[in-house]
Amino acid sequence: MHDVTTTAVTVFMGFFAMMNPVANTAVFVGMTGDQTPQQRKATATKALITAFFIVAAFCLLGKGIFEVFGITLPALRLSGGILVFLVGYHMLQGSSSKLHSQPEEQEEPKDVAISPLALPILAGPGTIATAMNYSASGDMLNIFVTIGAFASLCIITFICFLFGPKLVDKLGESGISIVTRLMGLILTVIGMQMFIQGVHDAYMLFQPA
Repeated sequence: MHDVTTTAVTVFMGFFAMMNPVANTAVFVGMTGDQTPQQRKATATKALITAFFIVAAFCLLGKGIFEVFGITLPALRLSGGILVFLVGYHMLQGSSSKLHSQPEEQEEPKDVAISPLALPILAGPGTIATAMNYSASGDMLNIFVTIGAFASLCIITFICFLFGPKLVDKLGESGISIVTRLMGLILTVIGMQMFIQGVHDAYMLFQPA
C-alpha cells in the first residue's frame, strides 16, 4: 500500500508539473476571453475530457504500441526524458515550449477545445511520454494509478479553468511566472531522472546473460 501511495504521489506531481494548471489557466483565459461563462465551461469540459481519453489510451495501449513498433522501454525513457527536460528547460527560461503551445503564426481556430487546448497544451508529447513511462513498465495497478492521477489533475485543472479570470487577476503576471519557473525546475529533474533510468535500463538490456 505504501508503494502504491508513493507511486500515485510521484505520478501526480509529474503530471502536475507537466500540465502546470496555473499557467494553463492563463492560456485558457486568453483563448476564451470572448466566450460567455457557459461557453467557457463547455470548452473546458470538452478539452479536459479529450485530453483525459488521449492519455488514458496511451496508458492502456502502451505495451501494445511498443510491440507493434518494436520500441523498448529504455528507448521510451531516454526519448521521454529528453522531451520532459526540454519542456522544463523552456519553462525555467520563462517561456512555453513549442511542444506544448500553439504556433503564433497559426490562425486561432473557432473551436479551441480540441486544438490547441487538448492537443498539444494539455496532452502534448511530454505529457504522453510521462504517462507511458509510468504505466508501460508496470502491471494493471500501475496503469490505473497513472490514469487516476491524471484524472485527479484534470478535475483540479477544470476548477482552475472555471475560476480562471479571478485566479489570473489574483496571481498577476509575476505570480504566474514564478509558478511556471518552479514547475519547470521540477520537470527538468523528472526528465533527467527518466533519462538516467533509461541509460541504466539500456545498459542492463544489452549486458550478456
